[in-house]
Amino acid sequence: MSDRTRTIESICEALGSPTLSQRFLGEINRAPAHELLTVFAKWQRVATDVSAAVDRGRVLGEKETATGRVPGEWVDVTDRVQEEAAAARRRGAA
Repeated sequence: MSDRTRTIESICEALGSPTLSQRFLGEINRAPAHELLTVFAKWQRVATDVSAAVDRGRVLGEKETATGRVPGEWVDVTDRVQEEAAAARRRGAA
């Protein structure tokens, strides 16, 4: 889809999330006329990035199905994430 001209509809579809689509539509609808192209370009980049990530995920999924492993080097950061979450809970973060 990245080689096609994006439309408001195609950006909403590419975002793949009703929440993101609503955020995009809200920004487009509230943008002053002189900022419309900037807001559109921002969300066009987001949609392109999301589409590329989905494509990469599909390729990785296919490789995992074929080989039983996800290719690449992976670093386990579970402990760090759990420590950061515990620290956030101690500070009262949701």
